[in-house]
Amino acid sequence: MRKLEFIIRRVTGAIFVLIGVSIITFALARVVPSNAAALYIGPRARPDDIARVEEQLGLNEPLPVQYAVYMRDVLKGDLGTSIGTKRPVTQELMSRLPATLELLFVGMFIAIVLGIPLGVISASHQGKPSDIGVRIVSIIGVSVPAFALGLLLQFLFFRSLDWLPLSGRIDSDMRFLSPVEAITGFYLIDTAVTQNWIAFKDSFWHLILPAITLAAYPMALIARMTRSTMLEVLTQDYIRTAKAYGIKDRFIIYAYALKNAIGPTLTVIGLTFAFAITGTFFVEIIFNWPGLGLFTVRSLLNLDYPAIMGITLFGAVMYVIINLIVDLLQAWVDPRITLN
Repeated sequence: MRKLEFIIRRVTGAIFVLIGVSIITFALARVVPSNAAALYIGPRARPDDIARVEEQLGLNEPLPVQYAVYMRDVLKGDLGTSIGTKRPVTQELMSRLPATLELLFVGMFIAIVLGIPLGVISASHQGKPSDIGVRIVSIIGVSVPAFALGLLLQFLFFRSLDWLPLSGRIDSDMRFLSPVEAITGFYLIDTAVTQNWIAFKDSFWHLILPAITLAAYPMALIARMTRSTMLEVLTQDYIRTAKAYGIKDRFIIYAYALKNAIGPTLTVIGLTFAFAITGTFFVEIIFNWPGLGLFTVRSLLNLDYPAIMGITLFGAVMYVIINLIVDLLQAWVDPRITLN
């Protein structure tokens, strides 16, 4: 019952947050010095055509009326029509979302699988070379921008070693040699389900460099937070008591210490996951990844405000959902946390 009340309170608060985000985004999109109707028609728009499109899109109405109409359509799942592509924004987002999520999930999987063990190793070997090495790697991961790391990886693994592809999600030849049958939009899943191992291998190789680039920053944060919380937990009395009883160090670290230290790390994982949703945009631009990032950049350059607002609302919704999941996970992992 307490969890249900907590969820209701968080959802209610999230609704007000999303309304605030929509108002701010709507206002900023309208104060940009451009004519959306002229952009919608093209460079040779005539005044009478502009007036006709303004009436068709409702741009001649007062701003409060435009906002009310927009929110009414949003509640119906209609985010408007993209000025650049002339297609519904919802359709554009859904067609590009699987590519972004596939990159995001693989990148965060790498960050979690490497970050937590590195933080545990660093804390359990404090002051030793392994601890120093992990701290150096963490500083590098936090300090190097994603675009710089991506370019370095491209130069090393494509230009110098010729081990991995430069960019894209899959080779263009695959559409003729071994086309991917679209099921979920996730190439790794679709090719595995259809046993298209040639395309699976090609898409996997294309995914390595952008996933590593995306994983560098969250991996460093997760490792540092895990190390910090582990160092605090390892000084507790119950840890010393467990050692006095002769329990093996590995069991103490992973069964006792890590379980009690994982709470703050879960918070960092949730925040970095939410941050990575927009962080993938830089990676997608560098690696020409056909996801939301490229669509966002083109929308900004074209002043495509319906697309910009749709992407902003999508990011806000994802932040709210991820924060709610993290709070519930913390309460499930650590019974000392109450959902008040």
